[in-house]
Amino acid sequence: MKRLTLMLTTALLAGCAVGPDYRPPATPQAAAGPFVDPGTTKVRAGAVEGEWWHLFADPALDRLVTEALTHNTDIRQASANLRRARAILSQARGARLPTTDASAGYTRSRTGAQSVQGALPAGVDGVESDFFQLGLDASYEVDLFGRVSRSIEAARGDVEAARAALDGARVAIAAETARTYAAACGYAAQAEVARETVRLQSQTLDLTRRLMEAGRGTARDVDQARVLAENARAQVPAFEAERRAALYALATLTGKPPAEIDAAAQSCTTPPGVSALIPVGDGQALLARRPDVRQAERRLAADTARIGVATAALYPSIRLLGSVSLGAQRIEDLGKGSAFNFALGPLISWSIPNLTAARAQLRQAQAGAEGSLAAFDGTVLDALREVEQALARYSGEIERNVALRRADDAATNAARIAILRFEAGRDSLFQRIDAERARASSRAALAASNAALAEAQVALFKALGGGWERAPEPVRRDDATVTAPSRP
Repeated sequence: MKRLTLMLTTALLAGCAVGPDYRPPATPQAAAGPFVDPGTTKVRAGAVEGEWWHLFADPALDRLVTEALTHNTDIRQASANLRRARAILSQARGARLPTTDASAGYTRSRTGAQSVQGALPAGVDGVESDFFQLGLDASYEVDLFGRVSRSIEAARGDVEAARAALDGARVAIAAETARTYAAACGYAAQAEVARETVRLQSQTLDLTRRLMEAGRGTARDVDQARVLAENARAQVPAFEAERRAALYALATLTGKPPAEIDAAAQSCTTPPGVSALIPVGDGQALLARRPDVRQAERRLAADTARIGVATAALYPSIRLLGSVSLGAQRIEDLGKGSAFNFALGPLISWSIPNLTAARAQLRQAQAGAEGSLAAFDGTVLDALREVEQALARYSGEIERNVALRRADDAATNAARIAILRFEAGRDSLFQRIDAERARASSRAALAASNAALAEAQVALFKALGGGWERAPEPVRRDDATVTAPSRP
């Protein structure tokens, strides 16, 4: 008993909070330096652009990203989760204040003559009385072992994690909007290349038929020309279907029904691109900027605080209880001193000797914090990996795009020469068809590479984690602003 008294006195004087005090985990020193991928001449080490989509210099893309950040349903849900976490924090802070319960009551009672000891006057078969009462009960938890303070600390960590989750949703939605817009433009460009190829191959097919009719060609030549024309024609509906699918997805990203096709996106035929050097910063700036890293770190802080909450359950809980009441048989007597009553005293509760459940909860909290630490380490590694991969793919796609542009120039020139030589009678029809086949393939490959290059740039921006800093507040799209649906 003396030991318990000493422990309680020491805790009261020190105002201690049991459980580990949180310290942010250290990250590897190598993670703070420059990125290891050799990258490309299209990037630089400057500070990362916040609203990175402006680097594409495309007003339609700027507007679509702003609409998505304002009306996207995933962002609205993340914003609601943040408000919920703030309400839980407010509830946890309320535990620092006394809990009170005010009451007022009136009782009319009757006691029969058979229930009263002693004789009542003749003719009286019972006693009736009134009783008026006003009361106030109060209870205050003395936070000796930090259960309340650790609960507030955990709730605060949850709020900051929810805020980071909202920022992460903004990064993801901005990137997905830009990627979908670039995909729609890219499919439109590839469809146009396929249609141009169909026109050229149809002309070649018509010429081949005339030559065969004049006795200068064979059925095999006609069939080869038809194969090229039909293969090109078969690609057009596939590209158009993918373009429409991207437009539907883009409408949904901006909080609209799929049928609400954006007119500017529908008319886009060239994938957007960044011509300036892309600033990428370094690993230290990346980890400070990425919302998912911040979210993982705040979850770890909250779970560490929950160890303290579970540890406090191993110790006694002390509450100060008090009540004040006024009671009288007549309402006008409630203000008299004789109607005043009070009670005051401490209540100490301690779940001993059976602490099995409390110790099990402590082990659960410790395991949860260990899992959160592993998740944080994994998030840091994933963030670095995503940037390195995005840099490598962006660099590779740039080199591929440059090579395909040279190949397209060469194929176009070769096809032009083949046509001239065929018309001069120096080359055969087969040589002309082969040259046109090579030109069609090179144009299709270049169009696909242009779309892939735009997506590689968006993937790099997403990996860098910017775009949440000055985002607008999410709101539900007003039904009054919905316009008549259009079809692509």
